[in-house]
Amino acid sequence: MNGMVLRLIVRRLLQAVLTLLLVSAGVFFITNLLPGDAAQTALGQAATPETVAALRLQYGLDLPAPIRYAHWLGNLLSGNPGMSLVNNVPVAQMIGGRLPASLMLAAVTALVSVPLALFLGIFSAMYRGSFFDRAVNVSAVSMVSVPEFLVATVAVMIFAVKLRWLSALSHANDAATLGAFIKAYAMPVLTLCCVIVAQMTRMTRAAVIDQLRSSYAEMALLKGVKRTRIVLRHALPNAIGPIANAVALSLSYLLGGVIIVESIFNYPGIATLMIDAVTTRDMPLVQACSMIFCAGYLLLVLAADVLAIVSNPRLKTR
Repeated sequence: MNGMVLRLIVRRLLQAVLTLLLVSAGVFFITNLLPGDAAQTALGQAATPETVAALRLQYGLDLPAPIRYAHWLGNLLSGNPGMSLVNNVPVAQMIGGRLPASLMLAAVTALVSVPLALFLGIFSAMYRGSFFDRAVNVSAVSMVSVPEFLVATVAVMIFAVKLRWLSALSHANDAATLGAFIKAYAMPVLTLCCVIVAQMTRMTRAAVIDQLRSSYAEMALLKGVKRTRIVLRHALPNAIGPIANAVALSLSYLLGGVIIVESIFNYPGIATLMIDAVTTRDMPLVQACSMIFCAGYLLLVLAADVLAIVSNPRLKTR
């Protein structure tokens, strides 16, 4: 049985690698379809045609797209995503200075949102139809419907402008003390958690309710077993797979939502770096950032898939 599980995990890993390879081709060719000339944008409008041609030759921009993709993919697999056209520094160095900040924001958001969403989802399923359940559902639907830029704007108006408790900008680099850390991360985490908690709560509630509707849960309830014991000892272990998928899909939202949040609060993360790269047509930097976002999404989905296989014996034969 362990060998079968290992083969399934290896198969999922190979599928993830193949998906990432296809995504790399899409990212490369789509970014090259953007209007304008990257060399001209990097040098400015005052650059002479000879200077632009020299820069294109230096970075291989004069080669056909398939050849450039092969070179770029080979360098990417070796850990060298290339040089920035605008800053003339290694892309890996620029990303290395911003990626820890984005990972810290994602980690703090996950640390707050996952326990809160699981608590709300599980208890909402346990007391389905109660006032608590209805209040959670209405709140979750309302928060999912609100875009994150509106949540961020309202948070700035209330906590930064009216109450003056927090700063409108996130000074994460200056968070040397616990108080400064909380002030730096409070509003970005609050903005991201609003939508993530709502999505995760609804999916967790649906997964637990699905298990409570099964025959074994109904039989245990008829025998007089307490609802709390049924949920914690029987329904919840069988719902680990769907809950893991819910958590993975909700956290993958960070990969898109963090771009808006970092821009609004001027957070020094990889998302703002990518936005600046798109503005200046720094294609190597755009491509590397896009691949990091895609790899993060695939990693989350793969982890949820593996956890579902390990926790559910029925999936081990597929």
